[in-house]
Amino acid sequence: MGTAAPPEPQPVAAPLTKAAIFLVVVVNSDEASARIARGLCADVSGLVRAVGFRDLSGRLSCVTGIGPSAWDRLTGLARPAGLHPFREIRADGRHAVSTPGDLMFHIRATRMDLCFQLAQQIMTRLAGAATVADEVHGFSYFDERDLLGFVDGTENPTGTAAVQAAIIGAEEPAYAGGSYVIIQKYLHDLDAWNSVPIDEQEKIIGRTKLDDIELADDVKPSSAHNALTTIDVDGEEIKILRDNMPFGAVGPGEFGTYFIGYARSPATTEQMLQNMFVGSPPGNYDRILDFSRAVTGNLFFVPSQPMLDGLDSAAAPEADADIIQPVTPGPAVSAGSLSIGSLRGGNTP
Repeated sequence: MGTAAPPEPQPVAAPLTKAAIFLVVVVNSDEASARIARGLCADVSGLVRAVGFRDLSGRLSCVTGIGPSAWDRLTGLARPAGLHPFREIRADGRHAVSTPGDLMFHIRATRMDLCFQLAQQIMTRLAGAATVADEVHGFSYFDERDLLGFVDGTENPTGTAAVQAAIIGAEEPAYAGGSYVIIQKYLHDLDAWNSVPIDEQEKIIGRTKLDDIELADDVKPSSAHNALTTIDVDGEEIKILRDNMPFGAVGPGEFGTYFIGYARSPATTEQMLQNMFVGSPPGNYDRILDFSRAVTGNLFFVPSQPMLDGLDSAAAPEADADIIQPVTPGPAVSAGSLSIGSLRGGNTP
């Protein structure tokens, strides 16, 4: 007898697109609002089909994530092992903030109008039941660069490696096919950044600006962004799947990068942020943070597609209480170890 196929994931590993909308909402506290939100989550795949059918080449997709408090209200299931409020980090004036968010919709397409129409349909369904906490319209910038002028995501895994990095397997059988996602909106001080000589910018990032070549180890500082965000466990690099996008508004002069990182365990991304904000070792922090500040921060769980589609049904999959136990939220992190245990354990196929 063959092994059952794992549940179908949401389109976490969909190819990069030219446009995206990142939508974070807070659901009202009453049960009627929870029912509306639950029904919307179950219908997102249908809305994607309806809007996306107008241009199949537009590759419209949407990933829906559920925050820890909303998970308790909307699903009735024990929390996935790694789902907890975003861990705020403070270190010497650097601050990874934690902000409100019950549902996240990561909408992608080759055309912004498809993204916009889907976002509009989602909010029409949630009218009176939820409010928008944050909305960012992202765009592809030249040859996949961020607004700092560097190529973003060069080492991102692709194909089966992307699935391996982002999609839960046998380590959490009740939530196989799911994923964890951490999001942050960073605002850049471009005037200050552009006043820094290019060779110094390259040492901050860890790659050349024009050619996108990684700096040699004898040139790259240990505080380089790509050095601090490389997580090795017993000689094996543990990757996450990013789909960062630039955004900006010239009137108010707000420019930034929207960070979004999917992983089989949030511990990997949390360790990256710990290294960036606190430093590795402490004090050896990411110098990008001298020019960029995080203004949002959330952790969501992305259930498998069947679990999301069945969210408003009595037949929705139930977690095995002997396998998955509720997680007690941890305190904010100020410095030192995250006490997150083994990173590899959340990435074993």
